[in-house]
Amino acid sequence: MKTIGVIGGMSWESSTEYYRLLNRHAKARLGGHHNARSLLLTVDFAEIEANQRAGDWHALGEQMAQAARQLERGGADLVILATNTMHRVCESIEQAIAVPFLHIADPTGAALRAAGVERVGLLGTRYTMEQTFYTGRLRERHGLDTLVPDEAERADVHRIIYDELCHGSVDSASRNVYQRVIDNLAARGAQAVILGCTEITLLIKPEDSSLPVFDTTALHAQAAVEWALGAIESA
Repeated sequence: MKTIGVIGGMSWESSTEYYRLLNRHAKARLGGHHNARSLLLTVDFAEIEANQRAGDWHALGEQMAQAARQLERGGADLVILATNTMHRVCESIEQAIAVPFLHIADPTGAALRAAGVERVGLLGTRYTMEQTFYTGRLRERHGLDTLVPDEAERADVHRIIYDELCHGSVDSASRNVYQRVIDNLAARGAQAVILGCTEITLLIKPEDSSLPVFDTTALHAQAAVEWALGAIESA
């Protein structure tokens, strides 16, 4: 099995979930005492979040590129970024390393198309929902029509991620907010919903949603293990 390099810490709450899922899937595929071969580099989210608020995506690209280079030097055969939002700077990562980079939107897009979904709702940070780096990739590479919540709902979704989930706080009232947002996306024609922030899976499980749930964290981790085992080619 090849070595998966993970850029984590955005937040570390979701990075722990990545680590669990990588190892669980490897064990399911290989059995016995097997687990995933991986390297985890955890960045300081306080620095990342400050640059996000400032809109300094150039600095963020440099930070992610440096982390990717460290993982490559450490022996990573594949690099993944354990966050949806920071895929805004994926080109900086790809240009910094010689090993493959697996984009988080691609396993999700492939799973949605395999399920026959054409119109999907997207939940994530306001950067992921409002900027085009994510919805554009889903449209251009996977032919998906992506719906996002309205402005007030986007503000609620974003606030809950940063003020609660990134700190490990899971509140039933916030779950109710997300459920209402999902219901509204369904009313607008969404056939499924993407949990497009790696922390959302802490709050919303499949049984909590009126729409089929596509969890980017789980799909990304599974695709990374499959690549490391040679079952699929990297994107």
